[in-house]
Amino acid sequence: MPASSPALRAALRAGVSGTWHGGHPGDPRVGLSVPVRSAAELTATLDALRSAGAHATLLLSPVLAARLERAELAGHEIAGLGDPSGAPQLDVLAGQPVTTWATPDRLADLTALGTHGLHALPLPASRPSPGALLTAEPAQLTLTLADLKRLGYRAVPVRDVPELRAGTGRDLFLHGYTRLVEDRFARQHGVIDLAQRADAVMRVAPLNHAPAPLPLPRTAPTAELHLHSPRIVGLAARSALTAYRAYLRSLRDVGAALQERPELHGAQAVFAVTLFHAPLAQAGFTLLDLPPATARWYGLGFRLLRLAYGTTRAPSEDTPKMAWLPRGEFLKRYG
Repeated sequence: MPASSPALRAALRAGVSGTWHGGHPGDPRVGLSVPVRSAAELTATLDALRSAGAHATLLLSPVLAARLERAELAGHEIAGLGDPSGAPQLDVLAGQPVTTWATPDRLADLTALGTHGLHALPLPASRPSPGALLTAEPAQLTLTLADLKRLGYRAVPVRDVPELRAGTGRDLFLHGYTRLVEDRFARQHGVIDLAQRADAVMRVAPLNHAPAPLPLPRTAPTAELHLHSPRIVGLAARSALTAYRAYLRSLRDVGAALQERPELHGAQAVFAVTLFHAPLAQAGFTLLDLPPATARWYGLGFRLLRLAYGTTRAPSEDTPKMAWLPRGEFLKRYG
């Protein structure tokens, strides 16, 4: 069964045989693993990590590990690559318990890892996000480390990711929800993702109208803010001040997009319909009450969203409101 098998992908995301799942959604640490297949790759990998002042999980075969000095591996986590029957030997060679193994290529290999008490790495994340598990090839490691630093992330061994855990069926459900609902909505509505940084929480969509209750002509183009829900919840869990600062930095990202993105050049106002309206009010936005039926509809949607992400308590009020600023005022504050 090839690595692209839907059954294998589903099993990995559901945590079959203890497959790892990423950690805290508001923490900038990401688990970085590097598959090392030769002594030359190991030298290059260790040099790149040393230059960046970073540590990682090194995926090694027992054969390669037998050639190494333990001092070379100080601070790094050793994990397995290849046949998992060599795990006990790798424990001895590494001088540390080996609990993690490279992402398997077949469903049968995933089952075999479970029988050896090993946790498989999940499918590598396509891009960094708080608590994610990433894999970088040795040839790309220097570039990957530089990108992580630029975006405010900190590379750590997989074992050091906060709240690392084995996946569950709920994680598979959440992946499906994200792809079928949120990603589809973003494509259909042209949502611009501004959440590349570790503390970035905003997305923005160009609209060709001004929805009620905005005090603008109905035909006025506007820009609608969308929050990165898991990230803002994760940041708020760390501290309210951390979340508020992330809001302010992200509003500056929106200001840059208003000036740089052609599809936003005509937007006459920036607005959001959200439960997280208190920080926007503190940031200078005007709050507007929604019509009762609209407020109930949005409230239901937000409750379903929190349910999907496993969040039972909203970090702001229970009643959604519209927060808005005219374009000129927004750019004066955040441009």
